[in-house]
Amino acid sequence: QVQLVESGGGLSQTGGSLRLSCTASEGTLSNYAMGWFRQVPGNEREFVVSVGWSPGNVFYADFVKGRFTASRDIAKNTVFLQMNGLKTEDTAVYYCAADRSLTNVRIGAAMYWGQGTQVTVSS
Repeated sequence: QVQLVESGGGLSQTGGSLRLSCTASEGTLSNYAMGWFRQVPGNEREFVVSVGWSPGNVFYADFVKGRFTASRDIAKNTVFLQMNGLKTEDTAVYYCAADRSLTNVRIGAAMYWGQGTQVTVSS
């Protein structure tokens, strides 16, 4: 069982930065493949990035490449999403996901999800 808690969302201006955190209140995240997704009301949930177990095993959606960086801190049992160069179209609720299968994370079928954190980017 894993309980995921996201934090770090908020308001930013275009070109600004935010860092999202995903911490497990229960469970050890190093046992799981992780991912970040986002959703705008009325739209389907959208894949942002997946994080495998090895440091280089990070896969980004094209629209965030070069702007967002995902990482794990095993000691802190936390996964981060550093978001730079924010655009108004990045406005969404961001969700953290975990599953023992990296494939399940990438296709949005992860077993565990956080409650989401709102990111709003204004021009």
